[in-house]
Amino acid sequence: MPDVIFPLDSTRPFTEQELLGHNRWHPEIPAAVMVKPGESFRVDCREWFDGAIKNDDSAEDILNAPLNSVHRLSGPIGVEGAKPGDLLVVDILDVGPIPQETGPLAGQGWGYTGIFARGNGGGFLTEQFPDAYKAVWDFSGGVATSRHVPHVSFTGIVHPGLMGTAPSKSLLASWNTREAALIATDPDRVPPLALPPQPDSAILGSVPAAEFDRIAAQAARTAPPRENGGNQDIKNLSKGTRVFYPVYVDGAHLSVGDLHFSQGDGEITFCGAIEMGGYLDLRVDIIPGGMETYGVAENAIFLPGNTDPQYSQWIAFSGTSVTLDGEQKYLDSHLAYQRACLHAIDYLTTFGYAPEQAYLLLGAAPIEGRLSGVVDIPNSCATVYIPTAIFDFPIAPSIDGPVRIDPGQGAPKASF
Repeated sequence: MPDVIFPLDSTRPFTEQELLGHNRWHPEIPAAVMVKPGESFRVDCREWFDGAIKNDDSAEDILNAPLNSVHRLSGPIGVEGAKPGDLLVVDILDVGPIPQETGPLAGQGWGYTGIFARGNGGGFLTEQFPDAYKAVWDFSGGVATSRHVPHVSFTGIVHPGLMGTAPSKSLLASWNTREAALIATDPDRVPPLALPPQPDSAILGSVPAAEFDRIAAQAARTAPPRENGGNQDIKNLSKGTRVFYPVYVDGAHLSVGDLHFSQGDGEITFCGAIEMGGYLDLRVDIIPGGMETYGVAENAIFLPGNTDPQYSQWIAFSGTSVTLDGEQKYLDSHLAYQRACLHAIDYLTTFGYAPEQAYLLLGAAPIEGRLSGVVDIPNSCATVYIPTAIFDFPIAPSIDGPVRIDPGQGAPKASF
């Protein structure tokens, strides 16, 4: 096992650890630890809400989830010799849940998926699903099952939802400017169009007290993916993956967190993955001047790992860029994917699942989402592929009609 350079004690809150991580992006957050190119190391990662979500049959914790406090990131990890303009090479050697069988924190034998209420984060289908729901998943031998979404089991594609390098001052300023302009187009929208800097609940590592308020007022939230990588939620960044991140500051300042036991493409419920705490084994290296050499001015390039479960049969659903009210949109791939997901949800309800159970399943299971057609005006075509092997009953249409399953206790609900 590589040396643990960023340890986390599961009995203590994130802000009371030996090394303090962060939950905002800013170039002036000092490196918590330094590593050398070619070095392998382990990083412990806390679940994104630091234990606020419980293994129970209530969704009140999802309803009132403290969004201002996310994500709890381990880092920044400084890489000796890394300079702006370089590419940081990050190999994911291993990733897994907290190495204990049972415990109170997500990752200790269990994880969760949430549908966030429209008034507290929302999700991809928030107009159709405005209330909060939760599904708890148990881990056994790399397989996830849930008392809240019965009759399914699947092997997890374990991966970090969030990994990235620190922005430069100019890049941070551009984020804040463009996102503020977007918010200004509809400042009262619920959920909001973007999340501006929020000093409340900011965690800034070892930033000096005299500079804390200034930096907290500038620091970017970690919710969206951006040029530095960030919260990309790419399920295929699994063990064996090599990622090439642009470097914007001396030392690169790599940070990681938001580990997922499994996730479908799109993480459509917003808290759509199976969230957990755990560990990440990494190796880093540098390609000097790699940003210019390979034309990588922004956004990471990656070579996916080869440890994904191999499903051979799928049931797929398509959608086009026409609203539920019948309004035609022009090549709207986002809308087309929404419609494909809604078609899948409607189909799964014919077997006995509640719509919310089907929605949670699409967020957590290793579904594949594809932009299947983006040129045939006026309709984009998006598709959702669900592996048939995850179900313990026949899922394909047949002349005999759908098999009715017992949906169990269902997913707990909470609403404002």
